[in-house]
Amino acid sequence: MSNHELSMTELPKGIELLHEPSLNKGTSFTAAERDALGLRGLLPPRIFSQAERAQHVMNNIRRKPNNLEKYLYLIGLQDRNEKLFYRVLVDNMAELSPIVYTPTVGLACQEYSRIFRRPRGLFISRHDRNRVKEILQNWLYRDVRVIVVTDGERILGLGDLGANGMGIPVGKLSLYTACAGIDPGTCLPIMIDVGTNNNEVLCDPSYIGLVEPRLRGDQYDALLDEFMAETGKMFPRAMIQFEDFGNVNAFRLLERYRNRYCMFNDDIQGTASMTLAGLHSALRMIGGKLTHQRLVVLGAGGAALGIGSLMVSAMVEEGLSVDEARSRCWFVDSRGLVVTSRTDLSEHKRRFAQDYPLHQDLLSVVEAVKPTAIIGASGQSSTFTPAVLTAMARINKRPIVFALSNPTSQSECTAEEAYRYTDKRAVFASGSQFPKVAMDGQTFVPGQANNSYIFPGVGLGILASEASRVTDEMFAAAAKALDEQVSEEDFALGRIYPSLSRIREVSVNIALAVAKIAFARGLTALSKPPDLPGLIKSKMYDPTYQEYV
Repeated sequence: MSNHELSMTELPKGIELLHEPSLNKGTSFTAAERDALGLRGLLPPRIFSQAERAQHVMNNIRRKPNNLEKYLYLIGLQDRNEKLFYRVLVDNMAELSPIVYTPTVGLACQEYSRIFRRPRGLFISRHDRNRVKEILQNWLYRDVRVIVVTDGERILGLGDLGANGMGIPVGKLSLYTACAGIDPGTCLPIMIDVGTNNNEVLCDPSYIGLVEPRLRGDQYDALLDEFMAETGKMFPRAMIQFEDFGNVNAFRLLERYRNRYCMFNDDIQGTASMTLAGLHSALRMIGGKLTHQRLVVLGAGGAALGIGSLMVSAMVEEGLSVDEARSRCWFVDSRGLVVTSRTDLSEHKRRFAQDYPLHQDLLSVVEAVKPTAIIGASGQSSTFTPAVLTAMARINKRPIVFALSNPTSQSECTAEEAYRYTDKRAVFASGSQFPKVAMDGQTFVPGQANNSYIFPGVGLGILASEASRVTDEMFAAAAKALDEQVSEEDFALGRIYPSLSRIREVSVNIALAVAKIAFARGLTALSKPPDLPGLIKSKMYDPTYQEYV
């Protein structure tokens, strides 16, 4: 039984109740509740509704001088009054998502050791080998359904932040609850601290993690194997999301575990699904078939190659052969175009190598390949230069420009640059939200190609169906479901993703698509219910205050 379902006899009383964030209602406890629960005199006498307190919170947030202060205020609220935190977040998703997640969470991770106040989740270090089970047993709740785990090596586009990366699992799980109604009592953030190779972090006297070089090789694998095995035993109904692992491990661990556990890598599969959804919507907006596109992806790490893999699968589904589909996906890494003549390619890159002359910079690649879309997953800011954008506009009537790297400081170009250098013809989306762009009497609302559109709904679908695996087919279905939620009104604003204000509705539709696949492919021991949408909605956490008396 989760905390919000506790009966009167099970409820803590007095100060203990006020110190339990999942149960505390602060000044919204009624007079009857204050008498019955030993709260009389422990609270100021005026009683507020939850709506009044939510407005008070928003007033305070809007008075804060910067986004980091807003983040700290919200995290403090989450630590005190969980339902009020989620009520405010759900009702103000478009405004607050950039605060609790990208781009502000990137700054919060950089400052994590200095702003650390109260531990959330579990920290498992390299020195906990053969003790992972003991650590998992220390977690208070047993009905864990969603775990987000990172080792902190590639936090957004910021690189190796070590244990400071714990802000990412915490933030992601907040979005699972706000966007898809996953009960926060069933969510568990985990940091696997295997050291860091970031000298600036290592030299910070306030750093909370291991002051050691990053662990590699067999010892790293043994720790991860133990973690996955013990987690599977301790929390058998949990879905595990890998987040912000470095390129050296991301694909390898996904292949190692995907057919043995209910897990996925959001940077690889979630980013790919969100990008495919954006491309579907862009082509609905401007006209065109997916199988006719030529895609140039800047970057060849986990996110970029995940995009390529899902694009190939989608094109094959629409009639191309695998070789034909791969011939339409081009990649540019730090050494130039990924081509067959190169001898420095990893196996994952080699699958996408083109039999083509080597071009070493993005502009020459664009001029030679003449892509219909450029997709940035490089973590390198300002790489979609004015010359690149101008070339895209010359080649295409409506160039598709996705600058996906997070946070905004790492984005390949800004929204304003994309519109300006394409004569306002770009179909643009970015990983973190850019503000509206007013130009020559027109106002553009840039699309936010953020994974928060995908992973919460996928998680809800897995939870509702109790699926044993997370498959690529589910992410392709999630992309189609997301595309279907984009309206003509969105297109009129130049937006290829729905407003975040509708995210719960969007997540339900994605969950439905995912759950249907779980039942159709026999990935669950449950029988398909007659009312699957009703089942999904019944699983969603409601942050409205419960009446205890």
